[in-house]
Amino acid sequence: MMKTKLALILLALFIVSCRSSRPVVRTTTKAKITTKKKPVAQSKTETKTVIINTSTNTDASNNSQETLEATSSVKTYAEEIKLYVDNFKEIAQNNMRSLGIPASITLAQGILESGVGKGKLAQTANNHFGIKCHTGWTGETIHHDDDAAQECFRKYKHPSESYRDHSLFLTTRTRYSKLFKLDKGDYKSWAKGLKEAGYATDVKYPDKLIGLIERYELYKYDNEVLSRDYNPKNEQVIVSDSNEYYTIQQGDTLYSLSKRFNLSVNDLKKLNNLSDNTISIGQKLKIK
Repeated sequence: MMKTKLALILLALFIVSCRSSRPVVRTTTKAKITTKKKPVAQSKTETKTVIINTSTNTDASNNSQETLEATSSVKTYAEEIKLYVDNFKEIAQNNMRSLGIPASITLAQGILESGVGKGKLAQTANNHFGIKCHTGWTGETIHHDDDAAQECFRKYKHPSESYRDHSLFLTTRTRYSKLFKLDKGDYKSWAKGLKEAGYATDVKYPDKLIGLIERYELYKYDNEVLSRDYNPKNEQVIVSDSNEYYTIQQGDTLYSLSKRFNLSVNDLKKLNNLSDNTISIGQKLKIK
């Protein structure tokens, strides 16, 4: 009996040892395998607006670049100028109705003098027209380098105050009195009259204003106030018979003229003593 029990025990131990030596195979579930993923370099999803100037064409129909030089030198784009006009056109028209300054002139001066609101005076003093302190100014002031170092300029709480003060400034200064004898819709005479009265020292100041008015069709805001339908495109422009000069027509730019007359833009600027790309309808350019 003892021998039988012993034999059974030995048989059981033999069977257990055989089972423990077999490989374990899992067929019902998959083991979770955790692996460290290598970090994937991902590009940032933030959207950046990049404006690339591909030509010197200053036509308002595209988003070309312009350099505005008055009390500050600022590079700007057509879309920025259009937005500036949208912001201030109503103020300019209201001032035209009450005080008589063409809205087109006010807007063009604001664009040029303030660098579409990006110039230092516009940013720090809300001064969009480069108006200096002058005698009698009792408001806030700021000092800025202009014709001389650290000149005194007027400071405003809001750009609209600057627009209002610009109109009052012109109406209350005797040297600008001749301007108010001009047709309110004659922006060309107004632009030339401002230079003659001493508003700016830049000899190209009238051409710059006229160029802005015509490229961005600012005369339309005068039309609305005067209930008229003036368009410079309807003017008859006579091209000079001389082979040395060309009269600027609607749509002309220095770039297009450089291609037409086989000159570089820089050559045209040197021939005509131009400091920038500003030209205006009716202006005569030397081409030889």
